[in-house]
Amino acid sequence: MSTLFFVLGFPLLGGAVLALIGHRSYARDINVVFSLGTFLAACVLTAEIVADGPILVWHDQFFIDPLNVFLVTLTAFVGMTTAIFSRPYMRIEQDHGKMTPPRMRLYHSMYQLFSFTMLLGFTTNNLGILWVAMEAATLTTVLLVSVYRTAASLEAAWKYFILCGVGIAQALFGTVLLYMAAEKVLGPEGATLLWTNLDAIKDQLDPSIITLAFAFLLIGYGTKVGMVPLHSWLPDAHAEGPTPVSAVLSGLLLNVAMYALLRCKVLTDGALMRPLAGQLMMGFGLLSVVVATFFLSRQKDVKRMFSYSSIEHMGLITFAFGMGGPVANFAGLLHMTVHSLIKSAIFFAVGHATQKAGTQIMSEIRGLIKVNPTIGWGLILGVMAILGMPPFGVFASEFLILTTAMREQPWAAPFLFVSLGVAFASMMIRVLPMVFGETSLKALPHPPALVPVFVHLSLGLVLGLYIPPYLNTWYVQAARMLGG
Repeated sequence: MSTLFFVLGFPLLGGAVLALIGHRSYARDINVVFSLGTFLAACVLTAEIVADGPILVWHDQFFIDPLNVFLVTLTAFVGMTTAIFSRPYMRIEQDHGKMTPPRMRLYHSMYQLFSFTMLLGFTTNNLGILWVAMEAATLTTVLLVSVYRTAASLEAAWKYFILCGVGIAQALFGTVLLYMAAEKVLGPEGATLLWTNLDAIKDQLDPSIITLAFAFLLIGYGTKVGMVPLHSWLPDAHAEGPTPVSAVLSGLLLNVAMYALLRCKVLTDGALMRPLAGQLMMGFGLLSVVVATFFLSRQKDVKRMFSYSSIEHMGLITFAFGMGGPVANFAGLLHMTVHSLIKSAIFFAVGHATQKAGTQIMSEIRGLIKVNPTIGWGLILGVMAILGMPPFGVFASEFLILTTAMREQPWAAPFLFVSLGVAFASMMIRVLPMVFGETSLKALPHPPALVPVFVHLSLGLVLGLYIPPYLNTWYVQAARMLGG
């Protein structure tokens, strides 16, 4: 119980402290310190769960099990490395006049509160608190996206707020329906929104109500995942917000929404005893892959291009979990992990590249390999990794997803193959000139924080070659819990 207190307490305290001192020059270091404390606490919590098994704490309001504990650690890790990356990045933004002291205070405090809301969503056992955490994450990221206070960033934040607000309202109605179904079995005093209680009686829940509830939950949380057709907030939010925000949006927030959807799918499968939830997820996931791929091929802004790549990959993950079964679920969990690592690394490299070029238009960014070889190699290796080139982990997870689809859902395999091929060609055509083209740019005024880039890429490479036994055990246990 004390470890979970630190996991949630560090970012919450960090948000309060940085609300007071976030405008000072050393606030960037304080942000890293709090993020490091959160990560270390998450590692201790993971070790405890691996050793002792799932736990319920604080009057059963929080539940840690194999499905969420490593996602907690992944979130804390990427949050820490993004905080490290943002130190020189935000200093350059200040030098360029884009960040004033009040904006720096807002950025640092909301960054920590955003981490808190994600960790709260992962660890809570109460589906009502999960909804609150998702809504709080929306509010904090709206402020982060709009921090530059330009017309474009304010428009992007407004679109994000409206679309995700509508989506989260659908999720609230789905949660109310879930409560209605559970109350008939557990009674009004039966803690009807605790997931562990619902999981115990899921086969007794009214199938008609649960069907309607999952439809609203899929729309609601699917909006936050970035599923088509409610995806249009994501490219704007990525393109107009600071690059560290893009990294945590793609690498972390989408995972929280997917996790919420998976918890609801488990209950729906148990209540209906038929694969309706999986069929819906496969349909929307495949649609997201296809649409995002062809939008990706039309982009000129580098951050918008990679945001559509995130929609594509979340669609692939949704499709995998929709298929269900031990292999597809394993692949979906592995893909969530490597996508978080690789996509955040790409945004780190892109952030420094766009700062140097002074633009996000790909045709105006050239010769990164000459300007700064580490930025150039970081970007090209990251793109190769996210496109599924062996031996990176994305290749392993996509291979498992595609082979499972060929065996169990052969109708979908051609769409997946064509979409992934178009994505590969579209991204490589645009990225290769950015890295190897001719340029007259000079070196960056501050040395970029590229250690996080190569740490993430190294981890993505390791997961493609060898999955440590304890991590493999987690994937297997979590895949079994998801059923299908």
